[in-house]
Amino acid sequence: MAAQACADLKGKDSLILDLTQVTPIVDFFVVTTATSGRQMRAIAEEVEQLMKKRGSRPRVGVEGRDSETWILQDYGDIVLHVFSSEGRDLYDLEHLWADASQVDWKPLAKKLADAAN
Repeated sequence: MAAQACADLKGKDSLILDLTQVTPIVDFFVVTTATSGRQMRAIAEEVEQLMKKRGSRPRVGVEGRDSETWILQDYGDIVLHVFSSEGRDLYDLEHLWADASQVDWKPLAKKLADAAN
């Protein structure tokens, strides 16, 4: 649902990394790229509202709320990373966490949307 919210707000190259076999610290990273600081903040806020609405675990931390490069929201098992294109290239999480598998979230998002209608 977080990845779908990113895509709905025109986040680019949204993906989910499954870290369950890589680290005990976190289960999933949701990663997306925004074209401006304003869009980064809008995506982060939308995901925050969605997580609250769905009754997910409350956010335990946030970094970079006013950043133009990277906003991180930590929900315990799920961490949202909203990057500028420059920030995503610089931090290169996909390469850093190359042992993690990518989750094909689009079919699941469609099922959830269909069930809601």
